[in-house]
This record gives sequence, C-alpha cells and structure tokens, in this order.
Amino acid sequence: MNQNVIIQDLIDWLENNLDKSLSLDRVAAKSGYSKWHLQRMFRHVTGDALGTYIRTRRLSRAASELRLKDNTILDIALQSGFDSQQSFSRAFKRQFSQTPGAYRSQMTYTCHQRETREGSFVPAKRPAVAAELAY
Repeated sequence: MNQNVIIQDLIDWLENNLDKSLSLDRVAAKSGYSKWHLQRMFRHVTGDALGTYIRTRRLSRAASELRLKDNTILDIALQSGFDSQQSFSRAFKRQFSQTPGAYRSQMTYTCHQRETREGSFVPAKRPAVAAELAY
C-alpha cells in the first residue's frame, strides 16, 4: 500500500479521535506499524512530526470552540485532550501568540464589530467601552 494512502487513512482516523487519548503507542497500534517507522513515514508524507500534527489540530479545534461556544476555557482544554488549563494555555500561546482568553475576547470583539457594520444588530456595550464613551 502507498505511504500517502496509509498516512491519509491515519489522518482521517486522527481527525475523528482528536478528543480521545492519542498516545504514540495507540496510534502506532492503529496503523499496524512500529511507532518508530510510523513517525518516519508520517514526517516524510506530511512534513510534520506526528505529535506536532496532533497538538496543532487539537489547538485549532480549540480556537474554533473559543470563537463559537461559551464553554469555559477549562472545559475546552479538557475536551482538547490537555491535562490542565495551564498546559493548554501554554501550548495555545505558543501556537497563536496570545492566551486563550485574549483570543476569545479579540474574536468576540471582531465579530461584534463586523455584525454592527453589517447592521444585523448592535451588541450591548461593554463596561470599558461605555466608560470611554462617557468622557
């Protein structure tokens, strides 16, 4: 079987299991290859290490969750496979150059600005903005 097909099948499986524990041993067992050979094949086909790919995909999904849902950051961290909010925040900041809370606030503010310009609704004023407008 072609390496590209094998790795694409594995990526499809990974995408459907990002919310589960994905140890290297478990992923290697799923693929049927040794963990060493699997990592070499994965890097050769994708250009990324297997662990880096999984972490990047989990963080990307978490970023979407932060934008679209009101779940707490801790809930999103745990759903994304991180052991704690602290480890999630460190990894998130490393990838996106800002904390999850700052990312959520920025995305919420950007979405509200866009919606206001398009005339769909006017969001409630935030206290800081209301205080700025009072002067």
